[in-house]
Amino acid sequence: MPRGERESSDTMKADHGSHDMLMTCSVGCGRERSLKRMTRGKWVGTAGAVLLTLSLEGPALSAETFKVAVIDQQAVMEKSKSGKRALEALKEFSASRQRIVAADDEELKKLEKELKAQEGGLSEAARREKQELFRTKLENYQRRLQDFNREIQAKQKELVEEYQNKIGKAAAAVAEKAGYSVVLDKGNDATLRIVLYHQKAIDLTDQVAKEFDRRYP
Repeated sequence: MPRGERESSDTMKADHGSHDMLMTCSVGCGRERSLKRMTRGKWVGTAGAVLLTLSLEGPALSAETFKVAVIDQQAVMEKSKSGKRALEALKEFSASRQRIVAADDEELKKLEKELKAQEGGLSEAARREKQELFRTKLENYQRRLQDFNREIQAKQKELVEEYQNKIGKAAAAVAEKAGYSVVLDKGNDATLRIVLYHQKAIDLTDQVAKEFDRRYP
């Protein structure tokens, strides 16, 4: 093969090598697992924080009156009816983007196959035209991947912020009724377990999930 043709062919192969590498990190890569956990990593940033502090002003509280409870915010999200709906909606949004990405990927593979099959029979101009078409489609594919990932991350962030606020209000209502002064997010094994030990009796996760459903059906 003449030197110019070898260089063009190598360029096309290098471009598609990038395409293959990108597909290993596409929108759908591990997305279902991460959505099932509702972006568990997002909770880590607040996992050890005090979710709720109630009326600590005035005289110091004695150990007998100062009551601490824990909840698992992630579990509240997954157990609540509106939380489940929100997770499913996010999952479907991601899946719709993945279907578009998969169609683009198939088109790129088809075009690459045609280029390899016709490489010997095409004129220099025709071959360069097809390779330029491939590069353009690959660049569009890469750009779309980046845009879709940004969209999904933005929706995840918005969802986490919304539900942290709602869970906080539900936890406040439960804690006030039960006489707890502080409620902590205990974390979980999938993110980071902050509370190393607690008695089962002070875990308000189920009660908060029920209060959440009552407030946000």
